[in-house]
Amino acid sequence: MPRITASDRAQGRVRIPRRAVLRASAATAATAVAASLPGCGSRLAGTRLTLGTGFSQGVYYTLGGALADAWQNRLELAQRPVVRPTAGSVDNLTLLGAGSVDVIFATADVADAALAAPSAPGRMPRALARIYDDALQVVVPADSPITRLADLRGHRVSLGAADSGVLVAAKRLLEAAGLSPGNDLQASLLGLDESVAALRDGRIEAFFWTGGLPTVGLTALAKVRPIRLLDLAEVATAVRHRYPVYDVGTVTAGTYGIPAPVTALLVRNFLLVAAQMPDELAGGLVEAMFDERERLVRANPAGRAIDTRSAIGTQPVPLHPGAERYYRELKDYD
Repeated sequence: MPRITASDRAQGRVRIPRRAVLRASAATAATAVAASLPGCGSRLAGTRLTLGTGFSQGVYYTLGGALADAWQNRLELAQRPVVRPTAGSVDNLTLLGAGSVDVIFATADVADAALAAPSAPGRMPRALARIYDDALQVVVPADSPITRLADLRGHRVSLGAADSGVLVAAKRLLEAAGLSPGNDLQASLLGLDESVAALRDGRIEAFFWTGGLPTVGLTALAKVRPIRLLDLAEVATAVRHRYPVYDVGTVTAGTYGIPAPVTALLVRNFLLVAAQMPDELAGGLVEAMFDERERLVRANPAGRAIDTRSAIGTQPVPLHPGAERYYRELKDYD
């Protein structure tokens, strides 16, 4: 907190940190209404939230459950937010636009496209935070002869669910490899849970996945059928040139039991709400998320990447004003 001088006090320039104001305000309000509204914990106690996540074996769903617990605990909500399984980013943005959910996970590539689409008043996506980076992963059995994207030609491959960000990324990767999903592959559109089961049972020979590391479903799959990830180095430059939203990264050796590191493409992952969400609620959600960060880390290692310094990097999606205020005041006074 900045040093307060006697001159500051005399001229009224003393500013109180946001968290202190909130604590004092909450205590005053609680005292004032205790007699007439016994049991009312906070101004947000009656808020009902639905969180759009992803498949039950994915990181979205795992972290969504931890976030729901954090928000109920910190905001003193009377009801735990509903954690809704979905097909992923595309589905989530559709649900957010329709007002069927209040908070969603979405990747930057899909969110970028959504900004250009028509939107109902107040339903345009706004960001609470950049949370972690997803890795674009192409999964094959460890003993498969498939070693590069071009080797997928003629094989049975799942490209992800119909309303998922996985499908968006899969098409872009295949395009860079010179493959057409309709002409060159025996393609199917399966979600993560179905893809895991199909590869395990030998009904498909590869599948695409976009998710945090590690993804629970892939970890479980590797225990019953060893897997590999295709190295994407040979297409990384072409994909990034056409779609700058992606970055190049590495999946380390040992992840899912893979014997050596592989090059992957990374895409930023955001927590989004509708523009019309009240500023107080948006700021409260962000503050509670960071206050309970350790809960998220326990839920999945991807939670370690959730950090106030990188959270504001939500371009091209603008920060929600309530979230922006939180970061600005955190920087000024914490």
